[in-house]
Order: sequence, then C-alpha cells, then structure tokens
Amino acid sequence: MFELITDHWSFDKDLQIIHADVKLSIQQDSVVEEPLCVDVGLPALLFSALHDTDPNRFAPADQWQRMPFFVCGCGDPECRGFSFVVRHKSADQLELTNVEERPDGTYRELDSYLLDAHEYLRQVLQVGEAFLEFIQGLDYRPYFSDTVAVVSDLVGQLQQQVRSV
Repeated sequence: MFELITDHWSFDKDLQIIHADVKLSIQQDSVVEEPLCVDVGLPALLFSALHDTDPNRFAPADQWQRMPFFVCGCGDPECRGFSFVVRHKSADQLELTNVEERPDGTYRELDSYLLDAHEYLRQVLQVGEAFLEFIQGLDYRPYFSDTVAVVSDLVGQLQQQVRSV
C-alpha cells in the first residue's frame, strides 16, 4: 500500500514558498506526517515517477531533479529534507528508499519499499495537479524561477503516461 496525501495548502508570501500537510504512508509505516514545504522538491517528486533519482539536498536549485521531495517549512533543503532514492525495477514496479543524506554526498539507507509503479505515478500526479490548481492567481515567485514551468511540463508528461497505461 502506498498513500500520498497533501492537503491544507498555504502560500507564504514573504518566503515565496508553498506549504501543505503531507502524509506519506507505505505499507504499515508512516514515513512522513507533518506540514512541510512542498514546492522546492515537487519537480523532483514528479520526475521520480518517470526516472530513477538520487537525491542531493545540498545541490544548487537548478539541479531540481536532486532535491528532497519534501523539505523543512522554511523552504531550505539544507535545513531538513525527506530524501528518497527511486529505482524503476520494471514497467510495473519501482523501489523507493528513504535515505538520510550527508554533506559529503553519501547517504544512509533507512527503509526500502517495492511499490506498484502505476499507483505511485497516479498519486504523485495528483500532488502535481493540486499544486498547479492551488497557485492559480497567486503572486508566486519561487527561488527556482522555472518551478511552475517544470511542474507543468512534468504533470503533462505524467498525464500522458497515465492515459497510455
């Protein structure tokens, strides 16, 4: 079982970041359950539904594919992040590994899960769609200026992938 829920979306106008209450449950484990900044890592989360990922929360913003999927409410991935390695094992299965990153680029594996790739894609897509709906009409100027364009492109790719399954 894989369940990713984001709700109670909010916009911090001063920091120019988007928050949501994030609940990520896998099998019997509650992996994440707290309010977090979701826009910093959203491009990486969406990307992970299509490609293998290796996180680096210390990477510059233009390496958006490497950001932790969810970060501290302050919006700084170096402060605290929920980082995952994703490996696509087949068209139907992926491995999601929760990792603790270190500044030297290494990480310690915490938990690893085999997931249905189609279910993962559908739930990640829902988060991307909810984000795009939420930011409509906001004066949103994120630190990574291409956030909305990248998210829009990836959501389009994921929607096309869902239609082809």
